[in-house]
Amino acid sequence: MKKIKGLCVLDVDGTLIEEEVIDLLGKEAECEEEVALLTAQAMRGELDFEESLRKRVSLLQGLSVDKFEHLYTQIHFSKNAQEFVKILQKHDIEVGLVSGGFVPIVERLATELGISLIAANRLEVKDGFLTGKLEGEIITREVKEETLVRWGKELDLPIERTIAIGDGANDLAMLKRAGIGIGFCAKAIVKEEIPLQIEERDFSRVLKLIDLF
Repeated sequence: MKKIKGLCVLDVDGTLIEEEVIDLLGKEAECEEEVALLTAQAMRGELDFEESLRKRVSLLQGLSVDKFEHLYTQIHFSKNAQEFVKILQKHDIEVGLVSGGFVPIVERLATELGISLIAANRLEVKDGFLTGKLEGEIITREVKEETLVRWGKELDLPIERTIAIGDGANDLAMLKRAGIGIGFCAKAIVKEEIPLQIEERDFSRVLKLIDLF
């Protein structure tokens, strides 16, 4: 069994992918503007993430789960994201996805990239439709940090051998805790607190900031 040399935890919406999935769902539910406004405020740290997420999800009540199939076709990986993940995996660095988004999308992205470590929010479904509620643990900024630490321990890695990459206020705790924390096309609150920043949406730039151990 190969020895894992490091761990890279990626935020999903606005980082690994260009879109915010909750905003796409809002468009499907015909409440796009209200959802997008709440998303932007939460990512800038102006609203409590969990409270904001529950409010946004409540607006999706009655949306068919079949919409996720169409929605997935609207998602685009950030430039060179797939190649970035492959390079890390080739160098025995485990990649995990931790997201304030939702399991149906994050699972598909993870499968496409050959990633087994994921943490994302679960939408409650009844008779094939969203109820407007969430199930289980909410992926808050504290949970993102805890997940980074837990995965590192499970892989028998010191925190110094972890990398975290994200763009919003919800990512701050894990970016600060990781051995290397990188803001990726980040909101102002992240730029203020995290020294390492990638301003261009291109994952090939990230490789210049990290040691492949």
